[in-house]
Amino acid sequence: MPLGPAQWRKALAGDRLAPVYLLAGEELLVLEAADALRAQARRLGYAEREVLDAGPSFDWDGLARAAAGLSLFSSRRLLDLRLPGGRPGVEGAKAIAEFCASPPPDTVLLITATEWSGKHEGAWTRKLDETGVMVVFNAPRPQEWEAWLGERLAAHGLTATGEALALLAERMEGNLLAAAQEIAKLAVLVPSADRAGAPIDAAQMEALIADSARYDVFKLADAAFAGEGARALHILAGLRDEGEELIALMGWLVNQLQLLLRLAEARDFAAQARAERLWPAREQLFRKALRRAPREHWQACLAQAARIDCIAKGRATGDAWREAERLLAAIAVPRAAVLL
Repeated sequence: MPLGPAQWRKALAGDRLAPVYLLAGEELLVLEAADALRAQARRLGYAEREVLDAGPSFDWDGLARAAAGLSLFSSRRLLDLRLPGGRPGVEGAKAIAEFCASPPPDTVLLITATEWSGKHEGAWTRKLDETGVMVVFNAPRPQEWEAWLGERLAAHGLTATGEALALLAERMEGNLLAAAQEIAKLAVLVPSADRAGAPIDAAQMEALIADSARYDVFKLADAAFAGEGARALHILAGLRDEGEELIALMGWLVNQLQLLLRLAEARDFAAQARAERLWPAREQLFRKALRRAPREHWQACLAQAARIDCIAKGRATGDAWREAERLLAAIAVPRAAVLL
């Protein structure tokens, strides 16, 4: 039978891996579980990884070839099979069943499916369940929602009162991705020194959510990369009026510019986007940004961001906020790069 999330965590903590895994269900939870499995595989010596994208035109003989292939470094291997729609079709079901019938030594097959229901199951999933591990990740039910949020907060070193969790749950309205992003923002907004004290109460939660929603540094970067220069400058002005520190804002902007350059320098954009765990919307955001300007432009933007950081820290002269405005304009509208 498929494991539940709690059983999955216990199974993953062991010192051996099963020959095959199927992680299916809610996209956020599946991607996080897959990341955890990949990390455990690396710790156990699975040094090689091959990604197989099982899209509509995928050649399922490729799975057999990958399984039969020899390791380049005589090490353990992880075959990372992406099955977005959750339906392998007749050929795919046969290929997966054949793998399960005779799994090669020192090889683990990880299958991820981010669309799933009982209708996806069949003979191939039953065979997989006999040979390996199948886990279905469902969204928390309404009565489980606050506990799930509490676990996410704890993972970031944060705690909250019951009233604060209820408030957060009400605002997130069952949206897992929005909740995960909001908690990541809370981890930025709550100083490390404050995390060992009293839990976040309802009033603090209200203020933190309001602050992050009013003028958001995450939205600032996204607006700039989307080419929305006026909106990015408006958000920057709002952040300045709210008394935000420019150093913290630049930290996130530098992070995103470095990410953009990794994508620009990758041989396979889609593969790098997956490695960076980009959601489709953000992948498209960066694709469009890279179409607007060559890699050299983004390198110049990163250099300018480093210069602004120095000005903000008092290590160079200039108006850091004015330079930040120029940088955002250049990110949004590359022809404005002359301002740099």
